Amino acid sequence: MRARAGAGRGDTLKREAPPHVVFANDRGALRLTAADPAAISADLEPGMTLADARGRMPELLASEANPAADARLLGDIALWCLRWTPLVALAAPDGVILDVTGSSHLFGGDDVLVRTAARALERQGLHAVAALARTPSMARAMTRMGLGGVLEPEREQEILHSLPIAVLELDADRTRLLERLGLKTLESLDAQDRGALAARAGRASLDRLDAVMGRIEEPFRSIVPLPECLAERAFAHPVTEESALLATLRRLAGDLAEVLEARGDGARRYEAQLFRADGVLRRLAVETGRPTRDPAIVERLFRERLASLADPLDPGFGYDLLRLVVTRAERFDTAAPDFAHRVAEADAEALIIDQLSVKLGAGVVLRAMPVDTHWPERAQELLPAQQIAMQPEPWPMLRDAGEPPARPIRLFDPPEPVEALSEVPDGPPARFRWRRVLHDVTRAEGPERIAPEWWRQQGHGRPAMTRDYFRVEDGHGRRFWLFREGLYGVEPHDPRWFLHGVFG
Repeated sequence: MRARAGAGRGDTLKREAPPHVVFANDRGALRLTAADPAAISADLEPGMTLADARGRMPELLASEANPAADARLLGDIALWCLRWTPLVALAAPDGVILDVTGSSHLFGGDDVLVRTAARALERQGLHAVAALARTPSMARAMTRMGLGGVLEPEREQEILHSLPIAVLELDADRTRLLERLGLKTLESLDAQDRGALAARAGRASLDRLDAVMGRIEEPFRSIVPLPECLAERAFAHPVTEESALLATLRRLAGDLAEVLEARGDGARRYEAQLFRADGVLRRLAVETGRPTRDPAIVERLFRERLASLADPLDPGFGYDLLRLVVTRAERFDTAAPDFAHRVAEADAEALIIDQLSVKLGAGVVLRAMPVDTHWPERAQELLPAQQIAMQPEPWPMLRDAGEPPARPIRLFDPPEPVEALSEVPDGPPARFRWRRVLHDVTRAEGPERIAPEWWRQQGHGRPAMTRDYFRVEDGHGRRFWLFREGLYGVEPHDPRWFLHGVFG
């Protein structure tokens, strides 16, 4: 299917707009790249210089080509075409390919689907040609020549052979070479000896010919991944109320729950696709920490998602199609009855995490997870809570029940340097000065020796050194966690003291 911007008639009481063309710089010459139907009817065609076109029609309206804007428009058109099939690919610069295998009957058959697609795009101000054929290259070749409709299998060779070689979309030099050889149609090209043709025009010419004639299978690169499953609802009259959309999403989630249950799966990511009557597509996604297929949870998450939008939904003239897609699913394990209370607690926690993640963003709702290291400041990391809701890592036990904590709950980052005095070089500090306050140590426990991770370096190329940690208490009962970095006479740098945390 090919589409390009078209000029609307506007109010019949007003003077019709002049013909419109688009031009671009082609090796120093301004040439037309596109023309609306009014310009084409006046014999203005792509490839003509802008000067010649203005000479024929002084009132011509001309705009400079904007390839980036054209690509964005084509991408929007492709997304909107998801209403007919979840398999849509781009055929730049002006085409969209839809794989409607097994889905055209949902829209009344092949002929009805082709006419419906073309009319829907024309209502949006686009001049569209839609064709349906056995392969994408066949359909694209037809639309390049303005031939719409359904290409019946029994007429494939007859119609394709009549097309000019321009439908192969070869480079300009190779196309001119074939035309000078008198090969102007696919029929004349197909009748040539393949070895001689490959020697003169290159293997690419044969590959393109075989693709258009449907002799080779072509890769199909959809703009969106194939969903796990989907359900949709078309509205006879476009819907604008948010409550109606949420109610429909809940019903669609119920339909998907039956499919997921039959497969033994649960959904981890849902996407709602809202197709507006004027061609705008809005996509909203929610994720869950645990596989789910509960329609009430799905509705609640989408309610939170809608409430958190910085740019609220603008229904315009209403949505005429609503689709709910499961883009990621995982095995749904049913817990044994003995663990029902634990499962209920875990599910409640997962639901809170999901709601907060939808409202605030998955990168904001984090969970602290243990890291396999002895280095205190690296012993945990913050990860999105939804990623680890299924299998949280257990925290290591650093003390037995009833014992005081071995380490403070909160650490200074980075550790703060202190001035310390010890009675013996490797012993605990007898007193230390922290933030200009002197503390006399009355009790001390330790050391807890932590060897460095040899593959890491500290700041400014200074090698990591051994740490001896002490739990100390001053005369006022305040407890601190200090360490001495470096061993006397063993490691190359002089030992230094740091305060890493405060108890209580």
